[in-house]
Amino acid sequence: MLVRRVPFSRGWRWIVEAFGLFRRSPMIWIILSLLLLLIALGLNVIPVVGEYIMYLLTPLFIAGMMTACRDVEAGKTIEVGHLFRGFRENTTQLVTVGGIYLVGQVVIVGVVLSVGGAELQEALRAAADGHPEQITAEAANRVSLAVLVGSALFVPLAMAVWFAPSLVALDDVLAFRALQTSMRACLANLLPFLCYSIIMSGLLLIAVTPLFAGLLLWMPLAVISTYTSYKDVFVRATDEDATRPV
Repeated sequence: MLVRRVPFSRGWRWIVEAFGLFRRSPMIWIILSLLLLLIALGLNVIPVVGEYIMYLLTPLFIAGMMTACRDVEAGKTIEVGHLFRGFRENTTQLVTVGGIYLVGQVVIVGVVLSVGGAELQEALRAAADGHPEQITAEAANRVSLAVLVGSALFVPLAMAVWFAPSLVALDDVLAFRALQTSMRACLANLLPFLCYSIIMSGLLLIAVTPLFAGLLLWMPLAVISTYTSYKDVFVRATDEDATRPV
């Protein structure tokens, strides 16, 4: 497997191709996406640790969804059990990816809280009380700085984990190698990812308008497009467009 650079417009094609896979089995894709959402909401109910457990388990669920994408593309039938396939195959490596993702999130939160300081706490309290007008200009500036720093740290973490579950689940790549390779692949394809992000953000705004009903389509597209981008960026070694080895 090699990594290749693709044009800006491929970001749109990832979404179109994802919709094509969705159309083959729309109901099961909606069920899988809703089930994943319910699991996330259920874990978030657990005080303190629930959100972190979800960070740890996310790569296992995504890996299951990636195997579902592969099977749909091959003309096979998918079922609810696909969502949990990561708990049966390559589990140790996927948990390692999840652990690194979890540690990264904890570090980012710590840095954001440190940068935001007391002003961030003040702004959060004012927003929670329904009085955003009480946020001072100084607090707003500190919050803005904290958000920028957090975003700057989150982007490379997101790059590292974007393709990692797919590489582990579909190509048996070890966790650390998968994270490194995912980062390189994303850096090599910043332009198509920019195109993809803009379009998916626009579709999300549309999806939440009619009482959030559009999310039933948007959520599966977001998951399946991870697979279509993986299929586009990672190619066999004989492909002439390949530019970097895994």
